[in-house]
Amino acid sequence: MTAKLKRFFLPFTGFLLLMLLSSCGYHMGSMMHPQIKTVAIAEVRNETREVLASAIMRKQIAERFQFDNSLKITTPEKADCIVQCRILSIKNAGVVWRSTDEDMTFRPSEFQITVNAEFTVTIPGSAEPLVPMRKVSGASTYQFTADPAIGRENGLTQACYNMANLIVEYTTEAW
Repeated sequence: MTAKLKRFFLPFTGFLLLMLLSSCGYHMGSMMHPQIKTVAIAEVRNETREVLASAIMRKQIAERFQFDNSLKITTPEKADCIVQCRILSIKNAGVVWRSTDEDMTFRPSEFQITVNAEFTVTIPGSAEPLVPMRKVSGASTYQFTADPAIGRENGLTQACYNMANLIVEYTTEAW
């Protein structure tokens, strides 16, 4: 490398290194309050006729809270905060209609499932919730397959996954 290039790159490299080390105030990791290390997921109340909704929703919330490993799932007795969720409605509607025969009889081939719920996050012993009651919604589409029950369950799982992402986001960024 020539002396001219060294004179150019040395200050530039030093400036770049300084910018990377200072990070301009940004940092990686959880945005959760530093005093909250553990979370418990209470039983999800299901006010619909969908049998699996409560179990699927609770599982998705637990998985999403553990995704970045910033909060540990524990029992309500040991938790710093408790997530309570209530499924309000589940709507299933055909979104793509196709004809499978010559007489133009149209049947839905793709469905959209939408799950509406509300949740709150409380701190044991505190009168004021960490996250006040908030409504969330998740939706997903699924195909009409040979076994419609499996397709519907997969759609419900994906919709609950989308909703669980929102619950975790609203909880970790709430304070």
